[in-house]
This record gives sequence, C-alpha cells and structure tokens, in this order.
Amino acid sequence: MRAETAKRSQPVHDVSCGRALRERALGRAGSPDPAPPGLVAAIAAEIEAHCGHRLLKCRRLAMGWTVVQAVAAAHRLVEAENLAKVGLSERSWKDWEAGVLPSPDYQDLLCRLFATNPVLLGFARDYSPPPADPLWSGATVNATLPTEPASARGTSPVNGAEVAETKRRDAVKLAGLAFAAPAAAAQILEQAAAEAMEFTRQAEATSLGSGTLDHLDLAVTEFNHAYSLRPPKLVFDAVMDYRRKVDVLLNAKRTHRQERELLAFAGWLSELLAWLAHDLGDARTGLAFATDAFVHGQQAGHGQLCAWAMDAAASINLYEQRPGRARDAALKGLAEAPTGHPLTVRLHAQAARAAAADGDAEGFAAAFHAAEDAHRLLPPRSPRRFGMDVLPLADYALTSYPATSCIWLGQADQARQHAEQALATYEAAPEASRSPSREAIARIDLALAHAQLGDPDDAVVLGHQALDSARVVDSVRHRAGDLTTFLTRRYPRQAAVEGLRERLAAVDAAARPALASVPSSRK
Repeated sequence: MRAETAKRSQPVHDVSCGRALRERALGRAGSPDPAPPGLVAAIAAEIEAHCGHRLLKCRRLAMGWTVVQAVAAAHRLVEAENLAKVGLSERSWKDWEAGVLPSPDYQDLLCRLFATNPVLLGFARDYSPPPADPLWSGATVNATLPTEPASARGTSPVNGAEVAETKRRDAVKLAGLAFAAPAAAAQILEQAAAEAMEFTRQAEATSLGSGTLDHLDLAVTEFNHAYSLRPPKLVFDAVMDYRRKVDVLLNAKRTHRQERELLAFAGWLSELLAWLAHDLGDARTGLAFATDAFVHGQQAGHGQLCAWAMDAAASINLYEQRPGRARDAALKGLAEAPTGHPLTVRLHAQAARAAAADGDAEGFAAAFHAAEDAHRLLPPRSPRRFGMDVLPLADYALTSYPATSCIWLGQADQARQHAEQALATYEAAPEASRSPSREAIARIDLALAHAQLGDPDDAVVLGHQALDSARVVDSVRHRAGDLTTFLTRRYPRQAAVEGLRERLAAVDAAARPALASVPSSRK
C-alpha cells in the first residue's frame, strides 16, 4: 500500500500508455494467451510505476480490459463459481478506481477475479518495514537544536544577519533535514510525499456503498413523481424513512464530495416532507422540514434547493394566515434562486400573494409585475427537477396565485378571469405535470368569484367539482372552507349551499385519521 500512495506524486498517464506497456511485456514473454497471473502482476507493477494509476486500474489494464469488459468478467466469475449475485455496475467500478473502497464482499470478488490479495489491489496496507528504509531500520535523524554556544559555531551575537541565518538553520534542524545526508534527506522527502498521498487516501475513504448515491437519486426522483399521484400519508412515511437513512449516512465515514451530495439529498427529502406535512394539515411539521431543507441546502452550497425550501415555507405560512412571514420566506428564496430559473417567477408570485393576503393591493401589483417580468426573461429551454419540467410550476403561479389574490382583495372580475385561465393551463398540461390539488383550488377560486358576483349555483357546482379531485389535501379543504363560509353567510337559506357544507364536513372527518398519524415527535 506504501507504493500505492507514493507513486501518485508522479503524473498520471493516459490509458494508452498502460496498454502499450502491456503489449511490450507480452511480446517479451512470447505472447502467452491467456497471460499467467504472475505475468499480469508484473505488468500491473510496471504500469503502476510508470503511469501513476491506482492499483486496481493497473490490474485491469494489465489484463487488457476496458471497464465494461472487467464488469462483464466479474459477472461471469460470479456465475461460474456460483457466488452470491451482485449488482456490480460500470459506475461502481469507476468509483473504486477513483479511490472509493469497495465493501468486503466486493473486495473478495475482485481478489478472486485478479487472483491476488487486497494489498496488491490497493484495498489494504502492508506494514512490513522495507529493509533499505532508514526510518524503519532504526537509524534516527537528529531533530534537536544544537546546545553549543553561538561563538563555537562562528556566529557573532551582534551580527543580526548571521543571527537570522542561524535561526533559519535551527528551524531546518527541527525538521530533521540539516543533519541528514543527501540520500537520507531525499528519503525523508519521499516519505513525506507518501504521507501526503495517504492523507489524500484517507480523505477519499468512505463507508458508503458504491451504488448508494445512485440509489438515493432514483428514490428522490420517484418520490417527486409520486407526490401528486399517491396519498400524502403513504408518501410521507416512505420519504421519512429515507430521510432517517440519509441522516445515518451523514454520520458515517464519507468523502467531502459524498457529504455534499448527502446533504443535498437530505435537503430534497426534507423539502418534500415539508409539502407532504402541509398537505396533511400540519403546518408546524411542514415549516420545520422547510427550515431543515434550507439549512442542508446551505451546507451543501445548493442555492436552488434553498430557494425551493423557501417556496414551501411561503405557502405554508400563507395558509397559516401569516402573510408577513410568507413574504419574508419568498424574498429569502429569491436571494438564493438561480437567475433565469422558473422558480424566480414562483417566488415573486408568492410575494404577490402574501401582499394580497395582507390587504396590500399596491404591494400585490408590484410583486406580480415582477413575476411577469421574470417569466418573460426565462430562457428558451426550461430546466428540469428530478426529470420533470418545472416551467408549468411558473405558469401555474402566474394564473392560480393572482386568482387567489384577487379573491382576497375583493376583485371578483379579475379573480374570475385568472381562475379560468388557471384551469385552462392545468387542463392543457402534460399528465406528468398536472397538479390535482392546485387544479381543485383554481376551481374554488372560480367558485368564490361566482359567489362574489351573485351566482351561488355555479359556485356550488364548482365547489363539488373541487371536492371530486383525486387529491383533496388540507389546502384544498381549507379553501373549500372559505367557500362554504362565504356562501353560508351570503346565501344562508339555500339547500344546495348546505349540501356542499355537509359534504365538506364529511371530507374533513375522513381526513382526520391520516392527520392524527403524523408523528408529532418529529414535528
């Protein structure tokens, strides 16, 4: 393992160099096919000394394999020797060649594949002392300051330049180099280079499996796709389980790069948990996870994640009737959002909605114009979030949010226009981008506009259509409550209004068990 660290002080050559060394070595040996293990080991040692690759990559090059061929050979070995099935992939192999330590089972498989031991593949260290190394043979280097008087060394105490030079020499002696012979000094420096490489190896050491980050990426993607399609309680439980697992991984040994990725995954899971808790009617839990997502985004250096977290916090605060905090969250998110990203449109629209909730018509108009300006400046190609186009989220914000805002500001005609446009936008969206809960809220906004304009019958019909949604989450029930309260107050003796109110009461009662099962210990 000492050679594994020391040799990386040399430049790393292109793989073509290793292939050329292999061909020359095979030619000298008479081109045996297949090459015997001893010859492969000798070729690997030559590639390591000359090219500077890690030991595992040297072995692969000595065999003449590409990464794809090496992975295929490993799978054939598993099949031939009836070993436990493995999920070995090209990415895993490349991670190992980059310095990620395989699990013990994979180390055993690779040692079988190359007919060698973990030390010669760079997975373990050999602590046997090299006989020619003076640092191991017992020869010591004097590392103490000299004790004789300065005059005995020919230095005048009144000569400042010579005194300074003496101090420099003494400092060097402390490092153990001044009394060392040239050869010993070179060995000390070589050993220092080896130690530096060992520091690097330790920085790359990790207990994460090679496929862990890939698995987390897939899981977060699937959870985001499931968000609008599955019952929120089921998704909440599954996401919470993964959030705990990521927390365990963050406390395990990992590289700095892996730590940043894990912090980001933790933040994305918490951002989703914030929305799910909001859907389940628990604002305290939702805001706690939104804060957690923001903090992990900051730790990961992921501004976009921070902005998404504040988007969730703004919505939750609005439904808790805290428009000031909602606006603060939106502005905090705007400070982190990437320029030219659809998320900036949403956050400006969130600020507009918060102003409307506070009765500030001028503030609403200014923030909504900022959202429209941001929308016009979006680039031609929309970014994606876990495989999904995020542009529809900006489009929804430009139609649905002002509809709600105009309802709160008492601008019924404008609310009706925005709500009708919002419904048209939702219905025209691709199935994967549909948001049943936001569509239901747009129907409620349109119902409230009709009710304010003196048309309770259409309002009741639209209210029932909203409650027919496949995803009647807490925000939908909350806004439906606004509708029934307004209709009951404005049209108290209409049977249709009473029927809608009773239906909403039944929906609320059915939702209580799911809400009660949200674990308060994690709020």
